[in-house]
Amino acid sequence: MNRIALLPPEVARKIAAGEVIERPVSVVKELVENSLDAGASEIAVELANGGKSMLAVRDDGQGMSRRDAELCFERHSTSKISREDDLAAISTLGFRGEALASIAAVSRLTLKTSEGGAEAGTRVDIEGGGKPSVSSIAFPRGAAIEVRDLFFNLPARRKFLQGDTAELGQIVKYLTGVALAYPKLRLSAVHGTRSVLSCPPVEGLRERIFQLYGRAALDGLMEVEFTESGMRLSGLASRPPAGRSNRTHQLFFVNKRPVRDKILSSALNQAYRGFLEKDRAPEAFLFLTVPPGEVDVNVHPAKSEVRFRASTPIFQLVLRAVDKSRRQAGGVKAVAVPRPEAPAGEPEMVAYIPGEPFPGEDLPFRVADTGPVAAGGAGGLAGETDGPPELRVLGQYADAYIIAADADGLLVVDQHNAHERILYDRYAEIDRGRSWPVQTALIPLVFEASPSQAVALDAGRALLEESGFRVEPMGGRSYALREYPDVFGPQEALVAFLALLEDVRTRKAEERKSRVLATMACKTAIKAGERLPREKMEFLVRELFRTSNPAVCPHGRPIVVRLDRAAFERGLGRR
Repeated sequence: MNRIALLPPEVARKIAAGEVIERPVSVVKELVENSLDAGASEIAVELANGGKSMLAVRDDGQGMSRRDAELCFERHSTSKISREDDLAAISTLGFRGEALASIAAVSRLTLKTSEGGAEAGTRVDIEGGGKPSVSSIAFPRGAAIEVRDLFFNLPARRKFLQGDTAELGQIVKYLTGVALAYPKLRLSAVHGTRSVLSCPPVEGLRERIFQLYGRAALDGLMEVEFTESGMRLSGLASRPPAGRSNRTHQLFFVNKRPVRDKILSSALNQAYRGFLEKDRAPEAFLFLTVPPGEVDVNVHPAKSEVRFRASTPIFQLVLRAVDKSRRQAGGVKAVAVPRPEAPAGEPEMVAYIPGEPFPGEDLPFRVADTGPVAAGGAGGLAGETDGPPELRVLGQYADAYIIAADADGLLVVDQHNAHERILYDRYAEIDRGRSWPVQTALIPLVFEASPSQAVALDAGRALLEESGFRVEPMGGRSYALREYPDVFGPQEALVAFLALLEDVRTRKAEERKSRVLATMACKTAIKAGERLPREKMEFLVRELFRTSNPAVCPHGRPIVVRLDRAAFERGLGRR
């Protein structure tokens, strides 16, 4: 019995389309790349229902003749390459000859185009990869492609698409990258009746970042410009010790193509190691220019990943480029130096006479004259069911850690993480009761939202309002924070709100509430470097062991380290 058969052509077309077209953003990406390759100076994108029911891309590029318009929907048709050797030196964004055929196979598509001469323009209508209908129309130079009902004939694929806001967010993210890569391009996007992206042409990257993210984004960035061995790295990156709480603003472009690449990402993060504050990641908008023959862009169906012929020189290029820029910018994190009276490599000895003030107030360790602190509660250390029966707070080290003792040894408590855990549990209790106390800003806190932030604001508005934040649009990209939880001061509220907005944008729906509460707790907790009185140290230790999880903060960082008495007694020869 024969078991192998050739697939029917319509099934093969749908399978091939699924390799290239995963969701609406895949369609937008292919169409915009074709517009850019056609020399467009203006691209307009229209969307409905996150691009699922309708998306259209119109450009003022060179357009197509009637014959080209008919051929472009055939599989393997392309104007980008003509022979095998061309694959080794691809200089255009599109090249596969699969995109238009794949899009047409899973949608209802209309193409309108003209080369702008005396001849009439051309209209092509295709439904589900069927026979195209071709007619003549009046149309200016350029092309417009409208895609309706994506995956209408593949219901299994359509049901896996996300909601309108999530799909729109992916499209806006991609178009933001295009705007950064092509500053002189006029780029716009409309979702329904609302403008989600409007970028008039500007002179360069710095002006484009200002246009998209506002002045504050530029303040923490430094210029990167480095050329070596025929390769060039340029753009903007974080000026130490500035940085971000996540890596969403690490954007890489290879020969103007937005890419995801582990080599570039690893090199960037290594270049900043030791120069950024704890838990901060570098921000970067970096453009790598290499000879086309040194990079393979044909390793991923969606052309979102690349492979370098030699990755080590690329890695070293990024390291050296960032190092050079960092030294020129003068942004070096301060480090402590030994006190001049202490010989290098030897600890400084300080005599302490009981009953007298502790000498050297600028030393990192301070003694607290305190009695025992009861530490019962719901949880103990590292999985213990009960907290230690009695703790004695000894003092504070480096204005960041509380040193306490019990019968079994010493405990080092991170004061920020401890307070963060305490506040998180309290905020969770308030949130369960929907009883957030809020205050109204006397002067509205105005901020500018990037296109992605604006989408996130719409998606998370209900969640943010439940947490005590109320925002009103002010026109354009400007918004005003009108109300916020009264645990914040005005500027703290704005910083916390923008951090929450990032969590709403980058986190899954089921994670958002806990991340919002964790961020609020982090922003209002005692900071490292804050000198604490004895009463506050005792309060933190006592309340920590009454929380739901005294071992780990809401962000997963440990709170307490134990130094067993037996261990240091052995080290001191006592055992």
